[in-house]
Amino acid sequence: MPLIYLTTFIEAPVQKVFDLSRDISWHEKSMKHTGEKAVAGVTMGLINLGESVTWKAKHVGKQRYLTMKITEMQAPNNFTDEMIKGDFKSIKHQHFFKSIENGTLMIDLFEFRTPYGVVGSLFNQLYLTNYLKRLLELRNKQLKEAAERH
Repeated sequence: MPLIYLTTFIEAPVQKVFDLSRDISWHEKSMKHTGEKAVAGVTMGLINLGESVTWKAKHVGKQRYLTMKITEMQAPNNFTDEMIKGDFKSIKHQHFFKSIENGTLMIDLFEFRTPYGVVGSLFNQLYLTNYLKRLLELRNKQLKEAAERH
């Protein structure tokens, strides 16, 4: 199962970074290049424990739908969202926030499994893992800029 691990230092208070990470409207803005839009469940504001959101976006040349649910949350230290419906076999995205001197250390652990056996594994190695890592890095860069700007 591929695992993407990212750390981002953000010069902003931990609560601000935690809330921005759960903000549906901000997420749409940060993924505007994919046309990502919340179409069901929580479609605006902050998503909370037990709630879900269905995203519609164009990825890898196809319109896709992905429903994610917040399965764990300890504000403002962490939350986990997991796929409950979509093209993957599974997705688990753990978000950790640690208050440190001069800001927040944000850590992402993103695990996913694709269908299609060996073909899916090969696609992960050749393309998908890097594609998803770049998406997360872009999102984190924009989150950092937004949190530090306000």
